[in-house]
Amino acid sequence: MSMARGTDRRAPEPHAADSHDLIRVHGARVNNLKDVSIEIPKRRLTVFTGVSGSGKSSLVFDTIAAESQRLINETYSTFVQGFMPTPARPEVDVLEGLTTAIIVDQQRMGSDPRSTVGTATDANAMLRILFSRLGRPYIGPPAAFSFNVASVSASGGFTVDRGADRTRTEKVTFSRTGGMCTRCEGRGAVSDIDLTQLYDDSKSLSEDPFTIPTYTGDGWVVRVITESGFFDPGKPIREYTERERHDFLYREPTKVKVNGVNLTYEGLIPKIQKSFLSKDRESMQPHIRAFVDRAVTFTECPECGGSRLSEQARSSKIEGISIADACAMEIRDLAEWVRGLDEPSVAPLLVSLQRSLDSFVEIGLGYLSLDRPSGTLSGGEAQRVKMIRHLGSSLTDVTYVFDEPTVGLHPHDIQRMNNLLLRLRDKGNTVLVVEHKPETIAIADHVVDIGPGAGTAGGTVCFEGTVEGLRAADTPTGRHLDDRAALKEAVRKPAGTLEIRGATAHNLRNVDVDIPLGVLCVVTGVAGSGKSSLVHGSLLQRSKADGTGVVCVDQTPIRGSRRSNPATYTGLLDPIRKAFAKAGGVKPALFSANSSGACPTCNGAGVVYTDLAVMAGVATVCEECEGRRFQASVLEHRLGGRDISEVLAMPVAEAEEFFGTGEARTPAAHRILGRLVDVGLGYLTLGQPLTTLSGGERQRLKLATHMGEKSGVYILDEPTTGLHLADVEQLLGLLDRLVDSGKSVIVVEHHQAVMAHADWIIDLGPGAGHDGGRVVFEGTPADLVASRSTLTGEHLASYVGA
Repeated sequence: MSMARGTDRRAPEPHAADSHDLIRVHGARVNNLKDVSIEIPKRRLTVFTGVSGSGKSSLVFDTIAAESQRLINETYSTFVQGFMPTPARPEVDVLEGLTTAIIVDQQRMGSDPRSTVGTATDANAMLRILFSRLGRPYIGPPAAFSFNVASVSASGGFTVDRGADRTRTEKVTFSRTGGMCTRCEGRGAVSDIDLTQLYDDSKSLSEDPFTIPTYTGDGWVVRVITESGFFDPGKPIREYTERERHDFLYREPTKVKVNGVNLTYEGLIPKIQKSFLSKDRESMQPHIRAFVDRAVTFTECPECGGSRLSEQARSSKIEGISIADACAMEIRDLAEWVRGLDEPSVAPLLVSLQRSLDSFVEIGLGYLSLDRPSGTLSGGEAQRVKMIRHLGSSLTDVTYVFDEPTVGLHPHDIQRMNNLLLRLRDKGNTVLVVEHKPETIAIADHVVDIGPGAGTAGGTVCFEGTVEGLRAADTPTGRHLDDRAALKEAVRKPAGTLEIRGATAHNLRNVDVDIPLGVLCVVTGVAGSGKSSLVHGSLLQRSKADGTGVVCVDQTPIRGSRRSNPATYTGLLDPIRKAFAKAGGVKPALFSANSSGACPTCNGAGVVYTDLAVMAGVATVCEECEGRRFQASVLEHRLGGRDISEVLAMPVAEAEEFFGTGEARTPAAHRILGRLVDVGLGYLTLGQPLTTLSGGERQRLKLATHMGEKSGVYILDEPTTGLHLADVEQLLGLLDRLVDSGKSVIVVEHHQAVMAHADWIIDLGPGAGHDGGRVVFEGTPADLVASRSTLTGEHLASYVGA
């Protein structure tokens, strides 16, 4: 006997948990946002676009992602929170529906000399375990293959007290086997210091012989040397005995007394190595960097051959390959080698290592090697390396936040990146992308256009909806989404050439090429094809050898604290301070918020910061100066009817007019302001903190600063980074003005609009790494489109509709 099973055909009631399918933002006022309210669908790919500086990052990173991370931090114990950053809650009325946010930004990876692609990921750690298990001869545990671990050994005795007068002395020994090369201490390079650049040996210590920055005659650093008692202050350095010379250059730290104060004396060489050479070159102040470039030469370590590893670590091999050989391989070749290993005892390790290496290849970084210093990666490469750990993650319902993931990618590689973004979405994650490239905007499920302008002219949501809706919308992005730069009807003729012969830097294969001068020349090719090696390696070295003045604007981020602003970074504040000082008959230092004119209560910051330990710190406007940063007596001095705080609150465009005519006319300031307007930053205020600028604004600020340098050749590395489609038009106009003024402009770029606008194109390839390094085309853009002989030619032809 069977019974029919009843079926309830009524639609099921929606579960309460299914109603949380939106991220709701109401009343966001971070930076330039103007009470923005928006609803973002979860488990979808949402692209945020808009002109540079419109407020995209303020909404996505500084509001949504920042609040998500703050709420997660609050789940830890108070003790743990004490070791974590304590950001304040973003200025927003309501934030609902947040999930865990994982930020994958363009911040450069740590540029410590010992940081590599392998150490920045899990790949190096897994390789060390693999070699400690399978390597022959066996030399020790995984640490024996680490160039960050030194070999040490020690022995000694200690007394064990067992009570009732029973004691026993035991001898113990300790040893640790590390893989660090002792000569270069795991850096792969050794430094050679030119002593003639440190001091004038014809002078004595009393004659101020040093040519090292900060080593001034009356400073404590020099006084410790002069008054240490080891030298006769009146004796020329070249007449020192061998013992005096050793003490002067190499003496170990020794306690000395100077004017009754206990201080430490140390030889000049170790002191310079600690104070200058232990720092990242790019983080140095310009005059310090110039000294290091002048006085120090870095060469490959002769003992380890640049591998950073000791001879013992290099002696252990698997199938004839040492760990140094493995790390030097291109990752795609290393992946094939690992795939060929068949050892059941380490099968799980091989699977994990294989998955990690395959992720590099899948994301388009197979041309890198694990021993590549992480500080040499571009912003786009660094971002993709960070993505690797998330590709195989089992997490779902996570919010991934990306900052221009296509930066530094050739059009050929963008589709691969798009597929990765879609894969993350299809696993049930919310993907938020700040992006300008039409190819990535096209794959969005939801688009948010912020604008309409930049700075105070932006900060509102102009459009939200589908890509098709955006095309029809009357917004800056909608109007420019389908823009295509046309090929020039006539190109400029070169005024000369810069010859490069036999270039072999990195993956270049004995490249011979003539770089035309007096025109706009674009060097392009897929990521890893050798563009930077050709331009930054061979071209810069050749131009320096010829004495050609070259200004290089690369992708290194501009650094600055909350006290830094466009006026201080560009050098604009110096002529402004002098103009105020001349008008008032006082010292220029009075008109610096970091010097004698600063408000004593807030020390020139304009706000007072209160540290609340594990709670978010509070910043309140200074009651003394009311946020103007200067003493009241300083604000009494006026130039053209304005005080210094009012001038720093001016937009660049207004300030250009202010310093161009009348009583306030200051030609030096006017020239700098003109360059800022040229690069499209007329809306920034002079005193706006650099920490609030977007990536595109920082790139253009850097370009404006370098434009003031006297030079005949400008090298620009991906100047379209962070720029909206509308901003690219303005950049092309600027490049034209530079060339028309008699300059030679060489641009490393992937953006098709810049390629189409070029007078000459040099295309490297055909692939990346050892598949690249050759010039596959040189000629005009029209010839490249007509031939379609390279990947670049195919994409450029498609772009211009040929």
